[in-house]
Amino acid sequence: MTIAITGATGQLGRLVVGKLKEKLPAREIVALARTPEKAADLGIAARAFDYDRPDALAPALAGIDTLLLISSSEVGKRGPQHAAIVAAAREAGVGRIVYTSLLRADTTPLSLGIEHAETERTIAASGIPHIFLRNGWYLENYAASVQGALAHGALIGAAGEGRIAAASRADYADAAVAVLLGTGHDGKTYELAGDTAFTLAGLAAEVSRQAGRDIPYRNLPQADYAAALVGAGVPVPFADLLAAWDIDIASGALFDDGHQLSRLIGRPTTGLADGVRALIG
Repeated sequence: MTIAITGATGQLGRLVVGKLKEKLPAREIVALARTPEKAADLGIAARAFDYDRPDALAPALAGIDTLLLISSSEVGKRGPQHAAIVAAAREAGVGRIVYTSLLRADTTPLSLGIEHAETERTIAASGIPHIFLRNGWYLENYAASVQGALAHGALIGAAGEGRIAAASRADYADAAVAVLLGTGHDGKTYELAGDTAFTLAGLAAEVSRQAGRDIPYRNLPQADYAAALVGAGVPVPFADLLAAWDIDIASGALFDDGHQLSRLIGRPTTGLADGVRALIG
């Protein structure tokens, strides 16, 4: 069995590779990266895999039994990039695709869901056996917010009382490994999220507790939050996206209490206190 991981030099990819190496011989794991040289420290074979060069993708997938397709980081380009990868997988005879999607990708109000749902349809139509890992929010997504709150004395957002069932990137990596190495998963879609949800006010309270000083949560109108992000140096288009996502979060887009993630990895997911401790450093 040979497993290949796209985006192997990224934050999630590196975690998955490290965990796989604890369970498999290194020769059975292949890193796929736009710049293979960046994968040298992973200790496994690395192949060039540039999403924007579709003609070179199938040769890079030769001999691969299972492909972990970690979604591209290029929002707006994911649809065609992922479609090219799926086409290459068919051409190369890949036996199975595991795709990191988004929580409730087919129904979420989050704009991120559009490309994920499109990719799921593309994979399903390919006829290749597949598993969809619909990952919820990463606790690490709040790293910049927490550091900003520590620096300026308040955590800001526009998510109101929306509950966020986040988990750590390591939790999601464990889920990927469980599916890659387990049996009975083909054809399944997993809605993955943290065991315990929190609001941004709850996040601020935990930051306050660990920092030893009061850091309140300030809920802002969408436009004001976007403007504050721009003032902090976030590019306008991304600031607008972040503020819009917070409005969706307020309506429940990131809440889930199905506990599929903890069942899949066989342990509780990372809690808010541990997550904040890591973010504070």
